[in-house]
Amino acid sequence: MKIYTKTGDKGTTSLVYGQRVSKDDLRVEAYGTCDEANSVIGVALSHLNDYSFEGKEEVFDIFKKVQTVLFHVGAELATPTGKEVKWKVAAENIIELEQVIDQWDAQLPPLTNFILPGGSNTGASLHVARTIVRRAERRAVTIGEEVNPLVISYLNRLSDFLFVAARYVNHKLSIYEPTLHQ
Repeated sequence: MKIYTKTGDKGTTSLVYGQRVSKDDLRVEAYGTCDEANSVIGVALSHLNDYSFEGKEEVFDIFKKVQTVLFHVGAELATPTGKEVKWKVAAENIIELEQVIDQWDAQLPPLTNFILPGGSNTGASLHVARTIVRRAERRAVTIGEEVNPLVISYLNRLSDFLFVAARYVNHKLSIYEPTLHQ
């Protein structure tokens, strides 16, 4: 199987089921933004390879699930209205994120100031992923009512998760977390 197809050379691409749309279509923008966030999460995790800390394997396991669900979010956004969605976001995916947020947040020092993106390479990269997920959420909202409401909820919760994950990793690595000085 060849990697290149040349079918997009004129500025169009296929949604799930083969419908051709412009590469700047809202759906393409939304699922492409999910792909971008997923890639940055991968970069963030690659930075952890040089570190050892208690719970590292669990962090990787949780993020593997997150990346898989985010891939499914992208697939759902790439499915045209009225077509069957092969991979659907489920309410349990959101609940799982909330449980990890609560578990990790309970281990962190309380917030007393605004956090500035940074700290470790992993923490900083997770903050970048968080902002990209926020953009994906905005794009999904722009598509409108035909988007599964659970997709919007998952993206919203995922950005919260990534904020806590950045703080959690910085804490586990004992790396200073920059804060806003007022």
